[in-house]
Amino acid sequence: MVERPGNRIQSPLTVGGVVLCGGKSTRMGVPKATLPFGPETMLQRVVRLLGEAVSPIVVVAARDQTLPVLPGSVHVARDESEAKGPLEGIRAGLSALPASVDAAYITSCDVPLLVPAFVERMIALLGEHDIAVMDVDGFTHPLSAVYRRRTLPHAESLLAADRLRPVFLFDAVRTRRIRPEDMTVVDPELKTLRNLNTPEDYRAALVDAGIDSIS
Repeated sequence: MVERPGNRIQSPLTVGGVVLCGGKSTRMGVPKATLPFGPETMLQRVVRLLGEAVSPIVVVAARDQTLPVLPGSVHVARDESEAKGPLEGIRAGLSALPASVDAAYITSCDVPLLVPAFVERMIALLGEHDIAVMDVDGFTHPLSAVYRRRTLPHAESLLAADRLRPVFLFDAVRTRRIRPEDMTVVDPELKTLRNLNTPEDYRAALVDAGIDSIS
């Protein structure tokens, strides 16, 4: 359940979190998961911030990927096929969550400015839908979204048919597209959506986080 003392947003759902970190980081030039961000790596920071909103957390990594040390409560799952992109990561993450979990907020490891209240509000806006996904100017953000566990069979069917775009999953189930104006009350600059792809993105995020140098 997303319910903590002082929360403005509560949900009757049991919601976990999934962090995907198996991408190739081609433009960054180094693995994003292990990039230092203050006293933590980027993956450690995202896991910590996400853990302020949801529990349990699953990290989905590539088969042979080396990860930084994570809390003992975090479960690590591995992509079965790295060639199938984020939809495979979504499948792996949902599959690895305990059966008691109703839904999961799914994100990537390269959003170190994630705002926990953003996650909580996304969960609250899910309502009776199967997926709640951010939609900014017609562009959906599949790794800034809440997925019910019951979407898992649909994801598996799409993967088996090599229909790998997450939008196919959105079209197959009841999906609510969340607009920026629904979220700026908790994240005015929508920093939660700001994924880092280049060294320039990385340096700018360090400055925005008040981290003057790489620790």
